[in-house]
Amino acid sequence: MQSSLDNPSRPRRAGRRPATAARQAPDRPHRRTAMELTGAQALMRSLEMSGVEVMFGLPGGAILPVYDPVLDSSIRHVLVRHEQGAGHMAQGYAQVTGKPGVAMVTSGPAATNIVTPLCDAFMDSVPLVVVTGQVAMSAIGSDAFQECDTTGITMGVTKHNYLVTDPADIPRIVAEAFHIATTGRPGPVLIDLPKDVSNLPMNWYWPDSVDLPGYRPRSAVDPDAIARAADLIRRAERPVIYAGGGLLKARAAEALRTFAEMCDIHVVTTLMARGVFPDRHPLCLGMPGMHGNYTAVTALQRADLLINLGARFDDRVTGNPAHFAPEAKVIHVDIDPAEHGKVRVPEVAVAGDARVAVEALIEALRSPEGGTGPSDATVGLADSSAWKSTISGWQEQHPLQYDQPSSGHPLKPQYVVEQLRDNTPDDTIVVAGVGQHQMWASQFWKFDYPYTWVNSGGLGTMGFAVPAAIGAKVGQPDRTVWAIDGDGCFQMTAQELISASAEDIPVKVAILNNAYLGMVRQWQELFYAERYSQVYLSADHPDYVGWAEAMGCTGIRVESAEEVAPAIAKANSINDRPVVIDFRVDSDEKVYPMVPAGGSNDDIILGPEGDADAVLKGSAPS
Repeated sequence: MQSSLDNPSRPRRAGRRPATAARQAPDRPHRRTAMELTGAQALMRSLEMSGVEVMFGLPGGAILPVYDPVLDSSIRHVLVRHEQGAGHMAQGYAQVTGKPGVAMVTSGPAATNIVTPLCDAFMDSVPLVVVTGQVAMSAIGSDAFQECDTTGITMGVTKHNYLVTDPADIPRIVAEAFHIATTGRPGPVLIDLPKDVSNLPMNWYWPDSVDLPGYRPRSAVDPDAIARAADLIRRAERPVIYAGGGLLKARAAEALRTFAEMCDIHVVTTLMARGVFPDRHPLCLGMPGMHGNYTAVTALQRADLLINLGARFDDRVTGNPAHFAPEAKVIHVDIDPAEHGKVRVPEVAVAGDARVAVEALIEALRSPEGGTGPSDATVGLADSSAWKSTISGWQEQHPLQYDQPSSGHPLKPQYVVEQLRDNTPDDTIVVAGVGQHQMWASQFWKFDYPYTWVNSGGLGTMGFAVPAAIGAKVGQPDRTVWAIDGDGCFQMTAQELISASAEDIPVKVAILNNAYLGMVRQWQELFYAERYSQVYLSADHPDYVGWAEAMGCTGIRVESAEEVAPAIAKANSINDRPVVIDFRVDSDEKVYPMVPAGGSNDDIILGPEGDADAVLKGSAPS
């Protein structure tokens, strides 16, 4: 029988051991010292040995023994106001640094509160190591105070998890956790630590290596698959590079640019890949998908070859998969072979690291004579001039557009995003919540640098922006960090701005406040005959300026277009505390383009004039 640990991307999870399962650590190669530590001290020392510089957390009873050695540690601890915030901060930190994010919380409700960030990180392949406290081993299974089956609950939303039963195992487990979280397809790993194990003594050591026989993350690629992919690329007349978030995980932005320029192939960047290819590059088509721009959506739909690099054929990109890119052959590069054929069966599947694969394609396609331009850098590419002309026509005919009245009222959210974009440094890190504001941010910002866009893609977690922005600012303290949030999202996790104020983390938050759960309202308008059920949030409550100031932030309210730029300038000038701007935007504005849920990408709606078609062609959104 093949072990589930043979899957290099999703290793099996450690099950819960009975309380009698405590054992001595087996003999293994490691450096021994005569130092005796408690399990709690060993955990902190192990985190330090793993290179952890910052962690996010909130103490409680079961994890209390570990919080004592935190005082003696070199690791910075950021105290959050809710455990969900700790997980999202760790995600933001991880996404902008490439390092694993670390969070630590206690047992029971604290552990269940951090399940959402674990699932979010699992869906978006973000490396996290989360430590949770657990009741004493003798109490496990007795329904003790603040006991829950943390490893059982998180089994489906972690790449791997552990229940520690012997303090001697802690260094090994921590080393394994960081290895698993950061190799192969990245993801979250959880370590559940019973309180009594934290207090037991152990002889300190640090393992020289990690030995996981069933875990074999792959980075090398099959040369035969690369050769077959190169042959398809040479013959394609309508190729498109479908760039996914796996390219960012693989640090492949430079390789992608070289490949696209060498082959002169246009690039679409998914929601999780924004910034991996510069938006202002002439080969960039922008974001595809349900709310992607017309050219990106249609280029995928009409292509004869999709070169999928680190994307998973998400339903928000494909629409109805039965009608997606019907004439296209597919090359699918993914480090997780489980993604191959899951939605679309590729002609060529390449399993391995995206950067390694792209570099191999470059070598396979490069002319022996070399060269710097597409005509002399590659051998035998088909003529795609007609395709390029078609794409240029789409770009000219169907740009993203909106109408900001000259009177300044109503204030359009797209205008706010453009003003933020044009009045901040080019390498500003943008963190979005989930909903209409997320789509407007991705559509109208120009992402010319990798790791400048942070959002919740797969899980779509409302409340993500504020804590993730705090984590991003901790990870990149010298960069400007703006959270673009909705009023619904902001109300879910705004309390974390208290942490930002207390810890001197000067993030900036732009609330696109339309007084509604905007995306739900948009769906209700189009698909539920304008029956607006439970989506109105109030235009007057809360007072966001007063709330911001109560949390130690500077609060600003903006109600018309002429006030936008001065407010942004003021926010940018304040660097000793967080800033919150309440932009009162048009509550009737909808996100366009839009592919009706469950429909074909051919049914894309470009603006309000197509709403009737959306109602006819769409279905109740899912």
